[in-house]
Amino acid sequence: MKKFSDFGIKTNVNAFKGEKIKMERVLNREIVIHDYTISPSNFEGDRLTLQIEVSNEMRVVFTGSKVLIDTIKQVPRSELPFTTTIIRENEYFEFT
Repeated sequence: MKKFSDFGIKTNVNAFKGEKIKMERVLNREIVIHDYTISPSNFEGDRLTLQIEVSNEMRVVFTGSKVLIDTIKQVPRSELPFTTTIIRENEYFEFT
């Protein structure tokens, strides 16, 4: 019988640190985006998970915002981290 270690499967650990907070707590505040992931949402479409720093504390924010997802895909990973402010423009969020 094989051992689990024989399969060569690596554990995918979420390295994001900090308390999960709602988007509303970071709106209109300067934040630093350290990393992100895009994965299938439990509801509809994709989910963006952001590793951010706000007020010198690491936090995690989740959103299904298509605008934020489409926009962050255009940022080269080599340019992380970067500062931004997330604002609500009409019915959607955007980086400024």
